[in-house]
Amino acid sequence: MSDKKLCESAKKAGAEMKAKLIAAVSSGQEPSPAVFKEILTELDGKVTTLAAAGGDSKVATALKNFGMEASKAAASPDPAQAADNPALEKAGADITAACKASGVSVIF
Repeated sequence: MSDKKLCESAKKAGAEMKAKLIAAVSSGQEPSPAVFKEILTELDGKVTTLAAAGGDSKVATALKNFGMEASKAAASPDPAQAADNPALEKAGADITAACKASGVSVIF
């Protein structure tokens, strides 16, 4: 799969995750750790699957790293707090930079 196609698919997965997160937060109640775990686990699955289709490109590597960090956060007792860390932030910035180089604007 081309980097451009990977980025377009990653952008879609990111948008779906953000929509679920916004829906959870907008419910008026504090989302449970289970909700954050589900969102992060689903996102990990999607980006890891995409990474596998991308070979050794910078985009695929960035997606793989992001998936690993999302998986670590999902496994934490407090996934929301665990997701707020420099390693996940850097992995997201790496996806953004790699996708920008392939002509796709995506923000993770």
